[in-house]
Amino acid sequence: MPTINVAPTRTNLIRIKKELRFAKEGYEILDRKREVLTTELVRVAKEADAVQKEVWRLLEVAYDALEKARLTMGSDNVEWAALAASKTVDVHLKLRGIMGVAIPEISARGEPLKLLYSLSGTNAALDEAAAAFREVVIKAPQLSQLATTVWRLAGELRKTQRRVNALQHIFIPQYEETVAFIVSSLEEREREETFRLKWLKTKMARTQT
Repeated sequence: MPTINVAPTRTNLIRIKKELRFAKEGYEILDRKREVLTTELVRVAKEADAVQKEVWRLLEVAYDALEKARLTMGSDNVEWAALAASKTVDVHLKLRGIMGVAIPEISARGEPLKLLYSLSGTNAALDEAAAAFREVVIKAPQLSQLATTVWRLAGELRKTQRRVNALQHIFIPQYEETVAFIVSSLEEREREETFRLKWLKTKMARTQT
């Protein structure tokens, strides 16, 4: 690992040691952040997977039932029944923070009516499709919240991992090598100075005798 290009002085040694201490503290903080993000990501990902599978199941039921309704009622009657479904869901979004990551909290107010159309001219297949689609609409905000949370946590985890790796494998070793280089240079300089002083004392003693 190459050292930082600085002169081997005591002033630089103090500065590099201070920066090394900050780098190690930063590594510990980021490592704890990485652990928290990983734990939260695994938890949310499992929940998102379960909700997504449930939504896909409901959609499969809904489209199968809708196809049966079209075959038995005719497409025009199905479309007229769909036009009667005018009730909407109000969705509200706010953000909260997890380790510096903005996480959405999506809440839905109101929900589609259980009976969206007149019973005349409809059948059980259309009722089944409407019920399944209604459940999808109710679960959609939760799925959106979980999916967005997974995406944001994963992105922050990748950035944190890169920073941890850079500190662990590049910056901290480089600072440590630089400290060792400066200490070694200063010790060598002190040995040379000690030898020079001894040599001068010996030379002066010989001159006096």
